[in-house]
Amino acid sequence: MKRLLVAAAALLLTAGCGPKTPDYQSIWTTSATSTTPTTKVEPIPFPKYLEQIGVGQQAVAPDTLTDLTVSIPTPPGWSKYSSPAIPPTSYVITKDGPYPNAMLIVVRLFGEFDPRDAIKHGNADAARAENYRQLDASDADFHGFPSSMIQGSYDLDGKRLHTYNRVVIATGSPPDSQRYLVQLAVTSLADQAVAEAADIEKIIDGFTVAAK
Repeated sequence: MKRLLVAAAALLLTAGCGPKTPDYQSIWTTSATSTTPTTKVEPIPFPKYLEQIGVGQQAVAPDTLTDLTVSIPTPPGWSKYSSPAIPPTSYVITKDGPYPNAMLIVVRLFGEFDPRDAIKHGNADAARAENYRQLDASDADFHGFPSSMIQGSYDLDGKRLHTYNRVVIATGSPPDSQRYLVQLAVTSLADQAVAEAADIEKIIDGFTVAAK
């Protein structure tokens, strides 16, 4: 779970009723060429923060959950992607190669903590990415669960990437009411962002997190 946002892109490169959906295409067309970086911050990585407050973490595959629905749609031309470099608990879809891609990560959380306080650290990993430029962010709930969302661009292995990242702290159905960290990261190359915007918006709009 370390450096969730950057890891989602790095793994693929090496392998070869909620809030209103953001207007992905207009964000990229109006902001992608900006040369003014956001103020550099070095917050504690989210997984490290959870460790520090005593929260145990166990990655689980989204399709194995019995108390929570976590899913994304697969646009035409996209397909499930697997590689030895990608943990089997992660769900990844791509279109014509490593980019664009969408990655779903689910982590079972153990221990007592305040989800609304914890989610304040949800965007920390994105802010730590190389030459990160924030385009948009939100701390509004997602399908009734505490959530943080951030959109921006960053450098990775000589490539400029654009990404949408949402983290949700969800609660499964009773009686266990198990808590989960759910992350969706949708990433494209900078020069693909506008061309792929329609598909990416479909994935973002269709992202579902709901107790069963």
